[in-house]
Amino acid sequence: MLRAMFSRPLPLLLLVTGLFTFLIQSGELGTSDTTHRLQVTHSLWTGQPQVFPYEYPDFGVHGRGGRLYASYGIGQSLLMLPADLAGTAASRLPVWRRYVESGTDPTLRSIVVSITTNVLINVLTALAAYHLLCLLGFSMRASIAGTLGLLCATTHLHYAQNMTENNYILLLTLTGFALQYRWLLTAEKRFLIWGSIALGVNLLTRVTTALDIVGAACFLLFTAGFVRQGASSEEDPVATVREGLGQRTPSLMGAGGGKGVAPVLLYLRTALPIYGAFLLLDRVYQYIRFGSWTTTYVSVLAREQRRLNPALPASYPFEGHWFQGGLNSGVLGPLFAPEKSLFLFDPLLPLACLLVVLLWRQLEPAVRALFAASLLLLVAYILFYGRYDSWGGDFAWGDRYLSSTVELIALLAVPLLLRYRQSLGRPVWRLGLIVIATSVAVQCASVAFWLPLELYQRQDFGRHTWIVFLRFKNIAGFALHRSAAWGLDTPAIHQDPWDAVHLTTWNVLPWLLCHVGATPLRVVYGLYGVWSIAGLGLIAASIRLGRSLRGLAE
Repeated sequence: MLRAMFSRPLPLLLLVTGLFTFLIQSGELGTSDTTHRLQVTHSLWTGQPQVFPYEYPDFGVHGRGGRLYASYGIGQSLLMLPADLAGTAASRLPVWRRYVESGTDPTLRSIVVSITTNVLINVLTALAAYHLLCLLGFSMRASIAGTLGLLCATTHLHYAQNMTENNYILLLTLTGFALQYRWLLTAEKRFLIWGSIALGVNLLTRVTTALDIVGAACFLLFTAGFVRQGASSEEDPVATVREGLGQRTPSLMGAGGGKGVAPVLLYLRTALPIYGAFLLLDRVYQYIRFGSWTTTYVSVLAREQRRLNPALPASYPFEGHWFQGGLNSGVLGPLFAPEKSLFLFDPLLPLACLLVVLLWRQLEPAVRALFAASLLLLVAYILFYGRYDSWGGDFAWGDRYLSSTVELIALLAVPLLLRYRQSLGRPVWRLGLIVIATSVAVQCASVAFWLPLELYQRQDFGRHTWIVFLRFKNIAGFALHRSAAWGLDTPAIHQDPWDAVHLTTWNVLPWLLCHVGATPLRVVYGLYGVWSIAGLGLIAASIRLGRSLRGLAE
């Protein structure tokens, strides 16, 4: 049965995704933000505080009763709860006692949490992206290629190793878009309900994902608008359920996109109460911590920081400028700053934009609508975070506040290139292949070392360092043992001993544990064996996936 199942393209895609996600894991949570969120997870069932007193004032804000709380939403903490339970139970097994007592980092609990959560999120993202592309009318081959492009040729790969909220947010956004669009195609209310739930859960993770809710509504509205433009055609493109569903069902909009405002009212009556319920849950969590129904954790954090530092402006942390300051500004920086540019960290973004422009008249209404809604969403996020004091996410690879929206646009690049290869011509096809190969190389380089390596080096090299190119230089220098000779082993790297250990080795679990030196060699060699088996499995599954796709029609 398993052999038959893994002879089909979709299960093979999920297997390949799970294997390569496992192979890039370091066992670390990636950033201090995720570490703090895991402590919130632990506090939910152990009674431990969300923030320990020694962490203040570097982290934490005072809330009700003078207690210290984390200044985050609860979404990612809830996501990690099952893995935290499993990791805590595993760390209490006798076989791991010596490892746990040694205090080796990464801890066994963080290893279990990071690996299981990242693999789960990536596999579910592959499933969501594949189904969205199928709903948009792409073939199975193009949909699988597009999904792999999203997972391996965008910053999604980096955040599959360094577990911030980004990939979780993208998963829920993709799911919400796909299910709500399927409701538009089939008129089955259950898809609208589940799609709204997915988008509503996002509110518990980051309140600004309310913009994603607006983006999903725009996607549906734009689809309806583009369909009306072609209403004179005999065929109704919306009434045809896309390949992957395998049947034809009546559309909500009818052949001419009509039926008045009934679908809009149905959408609002169904979606708004669901969004309201999740917003209420967020408000309850806010009230439990800070005794307020109306403020956000950002405003509470700002008040605390101004109390500690009265010199901070009243508008903190939104005291920046959209354009003032050139590349340091919140609008120009995400686009053109060498250390944060979207075009450098996600080369599939400009490729997708180019293809959409060239193919606009040939594209189906839903594809145009997804691009337009995603681009509008990207502009909205840039403007919202443009005045934030750390508009780029600071301790991050690229601009993490924009990454999920950028990836939503980049998702279209590979499928469009494959579907319209003939009409695009050989020069565009070759350019597309070069951009895809470059993007894959950038993303693979992003997981080679712990993410702040170049951020530390920037302290010695100066501002506006070309982070992406510096990463390739670091890889070459480390592999050739020339880091010191090339001036890459900067003083900033060694300011913190713990950081120095993590910054001077490959950021993959067996190599990290070997470098730390506190783990018994038999355990390290065992991990090398597990990684080797997983690597061979990935090669075999990839070959099988390629063969299964070879005979499929484009």
